[in-house]
Amino acid sequence: MPPSVDISVPSMARTYDYLLGGAHNFAVDRELAVQVERIMPDARSAARVNRAFLGRAVRHMIGQGITQFLDIGSGIPTVANVHEVAQAVDPGCRVVYVDKDPIAVAHSELMLAENDRAAVVHADMRDPRAILDHPETRGLLDFDRPIGLLVLMMLHWVPDEADPWGLMATYREALAPGSHLAITHVTADDQDESLADVTDLIKGSRSADQLNERSHERVLALFGDFELVEPGLVGCAAWRPGGPGDMSQTPAMNMVIYGGVGRKP
Repeated sequence: MPPSVDISVPSMARTYDYLLGGAHNFAVDRELAVQVERIMPDARSAARVNRAFLGRAVRHMIGQGITQFLDIGSGIPTVANVHEVAQAVDPGCRVVYVDKDPIAVAHSELMLAENDRAAVVHADMRDPRAILDHPETRGLLDFDRPIGLLVLMMLHWVPDEADPWGLMATYREALAPGSHLAITHVTADDQDESLADVTDLIKGSRSADQLNERSHERVLALFGDFELVEPGLVGCAAWRPGGPGDMSQTPAMNMVIYGGVGRKP
């Protein structure tokens, strides 16, 4: 285990891993997840719905000719990671993962040890240049050609004072025309008080990550001048679902996370 990890404080990456059924988490993460599930009993299905969106977004991008991907806030590897989805369609696809969680990075390094078309960068998304200029990023991705940028379940951990809209503008500007951007983001729109209770729970957990739910208008602004593909910014379960497995049986869990994909003109 990386020496910098404090296992007395929950990590949102490890808590999310637990909700997805993963094993790379500690007691403090599981305890937080269990408390979340007491408040929001179908929280696991919201995590699953977001993960299913990832696969659909990647396959859509490949259908548009994208063969290289930058996944910022990739988290701890679980089932259907970006490189697995992409390389199953086109083995030549290249993927760079980025995460600030040292455990997520360590597990990604192990998973990718034999894959010369994928790499992981240990960096914080709030430092775009550290990611965009990293040797691993530049070694695998050609920024003169379209890139698929994925920022899933990440931007709601960035507070307003850190200017997520300015951060996303930097990332968008680095991309060539024809690039695609996928975003998922927690929203309080049309949600009951349980989401506010989860937000308060995380706030009291000592986690360095704090939840910032945003409205449709504010999430939409993260795409800048990118042209959203149909059906636009919607509950991520409603973004081109392929079957019942892409949706939750609890209607609120289909809408608690907005999802959309935009294309750079």
